[in-house]
Amino acid sequence: MEQTQPEFRQFTYYGKGPELFKIYIINWLLTIVTLGFYYPWAKAALLKYNYQHTQFDGSNFTFHGTGKEMFKGFLKVIGVIVVLYGSLLAAQLSGNASLTLTVILIFYIVLILLVPFAIHGSLRYRASRSSWRGIHFGYRGDRTTLVKLFVKDVLLTIITFGIYNSWFINDLRTYIIGNIRFGNITFEYTGNGADFFWLNLKGRILTGLSFGFYFFWYSMELFEYYIENIYAQQDGKHLPIRSTAKGGDFFALTIVNFFLLVFTLGLAFPWVQVRTLQFFMSNIWVQGEFDGNSLVQTEEEYKDASGDDMVDMLDLDLL
Repeated sequence: MEQTQPEFRQFTYYGKGPELFKIYIINWLLTIVTLGFYYPWAKAALLKYNYQHTQFDGSNFTFHGTGKEMFKGFLKVIGVIVVLYGSLLAAQLSGNASLTLTVILIFYIVLILLVPFAIHGSLRYRASRSSWRGIHFGYRGDRTTLVKLFVKDVLLTIITFGIYNSWFINDLRTYIIGNIRFGNITFEYTGNGADFFWLNLKGRILTGLSFGFYFFWYSMELFEYYIENIYAQQDGKHLPIRSTAKGGDFFALTIVNFFLLVFTLGLAFPWVQVRTLQFFMSNIWVQGEFDGNSLVQTEEEYKDASGDDMVDMLDLDLL
């Protein structure tokens, strides 16, 4: 009996350095001229370009967010930051040591609590404003549940002197990915803290013993672990996601990118970004009987970009 070979579909990024360079130049100039207030429109322009030049199964992705939506969120985030740092500055100027210590403690507690709020808001906004073949993504997580999970894992990470961080990362990914929807497609993350802990321990030891050389293979092992523990499901069909990235290829990519940036004094950054996106996208494959024609819209629009702007301000790397 003839065996049916598994189907594989690849992601592709076909952006071009000169086009991206033009967007960056315009963004930089307008952001400087407007004293930073153009930032939301600059971010929207980059996202639109990168989405439009990312393809899967013959169709491009689309980002529907706008600079106006992001600007509203940007103003809210600026307001929160002004209040936080204004309170801290006022306490320091008061000369009252106990008040200053109390305000500093509250400042850091609020800052920690802002992280899950930012993650939740960013996921709701970014997913809702992303689509493929007209079908929008969605995030159905509960903010209160995410905050409780985040606070619990932060405390466990602190009292275990960082050891629990591997479980913390996997708990977040399990919850977040498990609540992402794409039409009638659901997602699942199957990574666990123990495996991730040993993967990191091995990677850091070998990176140290090899004077940093193993770092490239370690990075690709992390990438493979993240990608290959994500599974999609459509109408009862299991769709594993696979990585074909190799440490040697990542090493070559990084070396060339480094020299491009050095010899152009940073001007080649758009070309570096294109090369990097092409590398990672071309190494992600979806396996199984995916049917893009049977997708149905299930998600609602969400246009509050406050969380997305807060994620940028806090420099958070989500997934």
